[in-house]
Parts: sequence; structure tokens; C-alpha cells
Amino acid sequence: MRHGNFKKLPWSDPISGEGLYVSELTNDSGDVVIRGKFEIPAVARLTPEQVQFMETFLRCRGMYNQVEAELGISYPTVKSRLEALLKALDLEPIKESPKKERRDDRAKEILDQLERGELSAEEAKAKMKELKF
Repeated sequence: MRHGNFKKLPWSDPISGEGLYVSELTNDSGDVVIRGKFEIPAVARLTPEQVQFMETFLRCRGMYNQVEAELGISYPTVKSRLEALLKALDLEPIKESPKKERRDDRAKEILDQLERGELSAEEAKAKMKELKF
């Protein structure tokens, strides 16, 4: 992918707000032109902040704790930005079982308590074992 002197693709008419589409593609030498009505991909509609989050999330291989550290944001913020990104891309997340989701949330809570000094390492270890990690 080249990152030359390209402008950001507008996806809506700045005056009417109507959606736009791509109608022509041309190669660098100009000897090939393809005309038609091409949809603008959802990823092209992301804000710069959403693109940055998506790139960071992918570089961190989806590991929330690494995304937290890389962007300097909290776990709930990572989770809410991911939900917003999925919505912007018109993607439905695959639902985890409620039991696993509660277990993951509880594990995060235990680690946060350990970090704040509210639990000893042994207490945290015992609580994690109860969760069957």
C-alpha cells in the first residue's frame, strides 16, 4: 500500500450530507480507467482516532492489557472504544457466554485490587483459582 500524495477519501457530501460513492479508478500512468459505482468501505469512514485505536489493537493482537499500556487508557475505555469501533464498522460482536464474560470481568477486578494493594498476592492467587484460571 502506498502512502503518497493522496487526500483522505470523503464519504459524505459536505453540503447535503448525502453518502458518496467512488465512480472512477485510474492507475498511476493513466492508461487504465475503470468506471462504475463502487461502495466506499466502512473502514474508510473511520475517524483518525478510530483508525489509531484499530491499528494499536491489531498490533497488540487484541490483548486489552497491552492496548491499555500502549494508549495509556483504562480497561473500560479500551472496551468502550472497541464497541464503538465495531459499531462504526457495522459489525456485530460474537457474544461470549455470560458466564465467561462475568469470569473475565471478575478476574480483571481481582487484578485491579491487587494493583491497588487491596489484596495480597496470595489472596489474589486464591481468588483466581476459584475462577478456574
